[in-house]
Amino acid sequence: VITTSTASGKTLSFLLPVLQDILKNPLQAAKVDLWETEEIRVRAGQCLSVQVRGREWRLEVRYTVEEIRQILSYLANYSLYAYEREIRQGYLTLPGGHRLGLVGRAVLEGDRITSLTEISALNLRLAHEKKGCADSVISCLWEQDNLCDTLVVSPPGGGKTTLLRDCIRQISDGTKEHRGRTVGVVDERSEIAGCCRGVPENDVGMRTDVLDGCPKALGMRMLLRSMAPEVLAVDEIGSEEDVREIQYAANCGCTVFATVHGGSLDALQNQPNLRKLLETGAFQRLLFLEGRDAPGRIRQVTDHRGTVLC
Repeated sequence: VITTSTASGKTLSFLLPVLQDILKNPLQAAKVDLWETEEIRVRAGQCLSVQVRGREWRLEVRYTVEEIRQILSYLANYSLYAYEREIRQGYLTLPGGHRLGLVGRAVLEGDRITSLTEISALNLRLAHEKKGCADSVISCLWEQDNLCDTLVVSPPGGGKTTLLRDCIRQISDGTKEHRGRTVGVVDERSEIAGCCRGVPENDVGMRTDVLDGCPKALGMRMLLRSMAPEVLAVDEIGSEEDVREIQYAANCGCTVFATVHGGSLDALQNQPNLRKLLETGAFQRLLFLEGRDAPGRIRQVTDHRGTVLC
């Protein structure tokens, strides 16, 4: 049975109307638990693919290109023009932080993609708000009363955004051991806070300010100047501009929490931009997750030298 009777019901409930008829019926027939579903992939002429707890289920239902366009149009509120900038980048961010990936025919102007047409496949990635998933590591992120700059590391689909969200919530609200801090979140893809009309739909804490839909490199400095956060949080760093702004934030005395794609410390050090950041000791804590097969499971916590702490 498709269920939303959990803490994430508020965000998942947005999807129920769109799943009716076209997607909801086959999911119900297969007794798919929406709360445990991570991805729903629709490819023209291929079986519907559903990722549940790291396992793929293929359902005997196929969609035409026209049906795929209908799904896309519905999810975009029949206003695809309003999502033109996002479509060019190959995704839509939906209320609740859910993300719809797109592929089709790229229209180029020089070396720049100006639009994406003839959409032939969709990947609906469901955002899950799992309060308490950071409980086992939150105490490792402090040195006495000093919060450590922290980098969450995992391959795609490993649950790093979900873990980052819960770290933000606990740091913002405070715990028995530590007072709450003001947190600034640059939510470039609306996946951390899941803002709808500027208001977070996910619980990111009572002292958190969210700059939604803004590129990280621009947003980090803007938040530092406008809201003076004690903690700055961003998702999926990696560019030279990201590194520069993180170093700027550190020089301003702000603690940084971030995520990055990767599987090990060696893999991070093979990326020139990240290697520079790690060599400066910008992050005192690195949280390594197991990956897609066990989303959200923490493999180990190390310092920037790779010494295992917990």
